[in-house]
Amino acid sequence: MLREGFDKRISGLKDKVFQMGNMVDSLISESMEALLNQDLEAAAQIEKKDDKIDKLEMEIEGECMNLLTLQQPLAGDLRLIAAALKIITDLERMGDHAVNIAHVTLEIGKEPFIKPLIDIPKMADYCHNMIEESLNAFANADVEKAKKIAEMDEEVDKLSDRVFEDVIDIIAENKGLLKQGSKLLFIARYLERIADHTTNICERIIYMVTGVYKEIN
Repeated sequence: MLREGFDKRISGLKDKVFQMGNMVDSLISESMEALLNQDLEAAAQIEKKDDKIDKLEMEIEGECMNLLTLQQPLAGDLRLIAAALKIITDLERMGDHAVNIAHVTLEIGKEPFIKPLIDIPKMADYCHNMIEESLNAFANADVEKAKKIAEMDEEVDKLSDRVFEDVIDIIAENKGLLKQGSKLLFIARYLERIADHTTNICERIIYMVTGVYKEIN
C-alpha cells in the first residue's frame, strides 16, 4: 500500500475517533438535560443512541486492525493506532455512563428532587469541557493541553465529594429520602468516572505524541 494512501487512512481514523468523541459528548449532555428536566421520554431514547456509538467503536477498531496489517507502520503511526484503540474504549465506557444516568432518571421519574441539583450540573459542565479539550488535544497532538485537563478532573472530584456530603446530610435528617439520595450519588459517581476516562484519553494522547506513558493525575 502506498504511503500516501496509508496517510489518508490514518487521517480518516483520527476523524472517526473525533466523531465518536463528539457523539459521546452529545449523549452525556442529552442524558443530563433529560435528568434536569425530568424528561422521561428523552431519557428512554439515550440507550438507542448509545447503540450507534457502539457500532462506530467496532468500525474504528476494525479500521485499526486493517491499518496494522496493510503496511508496516512507522513508530508514530503505531502509537497513534494504539492510542486510538484505547481512546475508543474509554469513549465507549463514557457512553455507557450516559446510559446509566438516563436509567437513573427513569427510576426517579417525576418525583421532586430532594435537593436542588446544583453541583451535579457543574460536574457535567466540567466533563463537557474536558471532553471537548481532549478531542482538540487529540486532533492537534497537543501535549500541553492534554496535561491541563487533569486540573479539571480534580474539580470534578471536589464537586463529587460535595454532592456526597450534602446527600448524606439530607438522608441523616430524613431516612425516607434514602432511595432517591442513593440514586443522586450514583449519578455523581457516573460523572466522576466520565472525567476519569477523559483523563485516561489525555494520557493516551501524551503517549501518542511522546512515546512515553505517564499518569497525569
